Amino acid sequence: MRSAAATWSLLGVLALLALPWLLAQVLPAGQAQFWTANILGRAIVFGIIAMSLTFLATYGGFVSLAQMMIAGVAGYVLAIFVDGAVPRIVGGLGYSLAVPLGLVAATAMGLLVGAISVRTRDIYLLMITLALAMGVFRFVETNIAWFNGYEGIRNVVGPAMPGFDVRDPMVFYHVALGTAALLYFGVLYLVRSPFGLVLQGIRDNPRRVAALGYSVALHRIAAFGVAGFIAGCGGTLSTIYNIGISPGTIGLGATVNVLIMSVIGGLGHPVGAFIGSLIFTVFDTFAATIYDRDRFNTLIGLVFLVIVLVSPDGAIGIGARLRRLLAAGRR
Repeated sequence: MRSAAATWSLLGVLALLALPWLLAQVLPAGQAQFWTANILGRAIVFGIIAMSLTFLATYGGFVSLAQMMIAGVAGYVLAIFVDGAVPRIVGGLGYSLAVPLGLVAATAMGLLVGAISVRTRDIYLLMITLALAMGVFRFVETNIAWFNGYEGIRNVVGPAMPGFDVRDPMVFYHVALGTAALLYFGVLYLVRSPFGLVLQGIRDNPRRVAALGYSVALHRIAAFGVAGFIAGCGGTLSTIYNIGISPGTIGLGATVNVLIMSVIGGLGHPVGAFIGSLIFTVFDTFAATIYDRDRFNTLIGLVFLVIVLVSPDGAIGIGARLRRLLAAGRR
């Protein structure tokens, strides 16, 4: 079963690699670039951040509402220290140093969130992580000296690579896809490692795991650190995609959107984060055509309700039910 899942995952990555080239053959150049960058590329970036939440919920048993804030920490650290950002806060560093620094900051913030919320669960965990996210959001929004307040920091254009322009939709798409694939397979490997097995044991019965001699608190904090690193990768790509970062990136709306993506896609497997982000991005992009741009929240709320009512496991649950029905029909 595991080898089959890995095979399907690999085939999915190969299909995604070929998808922009297929779009370029069947669509006009402008439409192909629009789908590659504005829909597929953006969905992958959102999917990485949503996967950090899915990792915690699926294998740790706790849902964090701080993941978008943690992604924003990576983005802000990148914007503060990288050379060429406007306004210049610190500057002086190239992307080869600023990007790792942002990932370290996101991982550290994940560990801090885990340490603060380690003894809470369920609704109390949701509320404390939301409070931390909103506290950081308000601090960033009102701080001019380090974060440029409401306006944020602009001109974070991405690294210059020999022969490649990261602003090119095809280049950005493949960079985002490569990052997402590495993180996705890394999560699949991690959850089958001793650490991942202990984490799942804590999810199911923390007292029994503690009786076996494992530190429940340290494993939970470490899980938040891993999720922080994943969210930081998404936050870095998002900052480069948007050519900057502002407080709205980590506000309440963005925080809730990540949760919606994860639930729509399904919390049972990391791939659900990317399916949910694709569904969300498509409706976000074409809301004006489908219904009304000003009523996007109503539209995505209806989609959320339909998917959750039909399948509490999200889109991947619907896929599993269809496979079972097809198998029963063959029999």
